[in-house]
Amino acid sequence: MAERCEAVVIGAGVVGLAVGRQLARAGREVLVLERHELIGSEISSRNSEVIHAGIYYPTGSVKARTCVRGKALLYEHCKSYNVPHERVGKIIVATAAAQRETLEAYRRQALINGVGELPWMTRADILALEPEVEAIAGVYSESTGIIDSHAFMLSLLGDIEAAGGSIAYLTEVTDLKQVGRGVRVRCGDFDLDADAVVNAAGLAAPAMAARLGGAHTGYYAKGHYYTLSGKSPFSRLIYPVAEAGGLGVHVTLDMAGQARFGPDVVWQDDEDYGFDGTHIGAFVEAIRRYYPGLDESRLNPGYTGIRPKLAPPGEPASDFVIEGPADLGVPGLVNLLGIESPGLTSSLAIAEEVAEILAA
Repeated sequence: MAERCEAVVIGAGVVGLAVGRQLARAGREVLVLERHELIGSEISSRNSEVIHAGIYYPTGSVKARTCVRGKALLYEHCKSYNVPHERVGKIIVATAAAQRETLEAYRRQALINGVGELPWMTRADILALEPEVEAIAGVYSESTGIIDSHAFMLSLLGDIEAAGGSIAYLTEVTDLKQVGRGVRVRCGDFDLDADAVVNAAGLAAPAMAARLGGAHTGYYAKGHYYTLSGKSPFSRLIYPVAEAGGLGVHVTLDMAGQARFGPDVVWQDDEDYGFDGTHIGAFVEAIRRYYPGLDESRLNPGYTGIRPKLAPPGEPASDFVIEGPADLGVPGLVNLLGIESPGLTSSLAIAEEVAEILAA
């Protein structure tokens, strides 16, 4: 006989925790299943920890909608729960004349997406704020910030438990099956029947979805991050114009003020988090386009992360996919697929939408 639970969330990354919190606070009995021994062990602990503004994403996309809404929710949450964060701002820079039009396109898209005006910056404007940055022009995003992602996840976990929910670590889901008006979740030799199941398994989400007819293929894009030893020459985030597969090798700051550069894009077939230092030459070249004063000896290998892509190399970036019962024909099942950047920023908004789908 299978045990019963009203709502099961697969994956205790930032999105799974946000969904679990939303459902628990709505009065549902919630169990979050996590295959690792800690929360946020994969995507959620291996990113830039940036609160994104919502600039880059196509009109009407799920990314645009959830990023802008999620950003507002996230800043409010951080203040309410004393989660370390800072609204540091970001400069997106052009280092070649051909990139000016890209900056203008960002300004137009920001207005469409509801981000607001991105002030234009001349070379002199940029140097006045960031003397080490060399660029011919830029735009300024005031609402971009940074966050302690682990503290944020702990706050979500605390709310789940306060609302009566729980989390099971070292519990890997091995199969899903439709049973009546719900879903049976198999964890090894243990079965759990749930009225609602949310697949927030991150890198494993497409394969998990395929167990109940999902048609998406997942691809892995690894990114390396280097830290800069010593005092940071920057007080804001510095981004080049976006490139295929990501937002380019950019400067972010952690909550202690240390600068780090990344990520690059290295496509691979598995969940290998090994750090490949042979890419440092390309890193240095990319950084020096806007930070010519870089002392390469100050770069130290940091960490790697893997972005869960739904589009293969060479194809345009895909949108977030939020599939509910109406899409899948499976009562109570929601799949969250391809939740890469800006997934951290979007997490609370995604959770709202999942709750609305399940309440319908």
